[in-house]
Amino acid sequence: MVCRRRNKLPVSRNRRRRAEGVRVDNGVPDVVRLGPDDAGEILTLQRAAYVSEAILHDDLTLPPLVQTLDELTAELSDPDVTALGIRRDGRLVAAVRLRTRGDTAELGRLTVVPDLQGNGLGTRLLTAIDDHLPEEIDRVELFTGERSVANIGLYRRLGYIETRRERIGDYHLVFMCRRV
Repeated sequence: MVCRRRNKLPVSRNRRRRAEGVRVDNGVPDVVRLGPDDAGEILTLQRAAYVSEAILHDDLTLPPLVQTLDELTAELSDPDVTALGIRRDGRLVAAVRLRTRGDTAELGRLTVVPDLQGNGLGTRLLTAIDDHLPEEIDRVELFTGERSVANIGLYRRLGYIETRRERIGDYHLVFMCRRV
């Protein structure tokens, strides 16, 4: 199946700064770049956010749960990897990573702290990625577990289409993509 082209979402440039340091646009948190110095905080967020996925898929060996700090620091040091996040009152509350390969960006590790899931932070990150893609990128790919129904619904609402499924243990990974 071929990915559809999607229009970029408009991003307002009229931003103001709140006292706690989170830039907002009409109350929407600003997306910031993250790097190797943020690895410990990202890893903590990643592990907290992926526990529910591990329970859904009965798989406590999901890569986000077993990744080490050294592995994550190395990943964030890779020039082909872009990490984005949202901070609230100084706390990292959401993050996502992109790895570019040719004309494709692989989106991974979309994470939101459990106490703020369902409040639009994941959507905010997903709609902001286009502003951080190199010009040569025309396709974004991702995968998620088949039991992650809410995540699959979110990706579909944002223009991602399913391209294939791959069995891994007792469940399937659902691969999705969209054109930019």
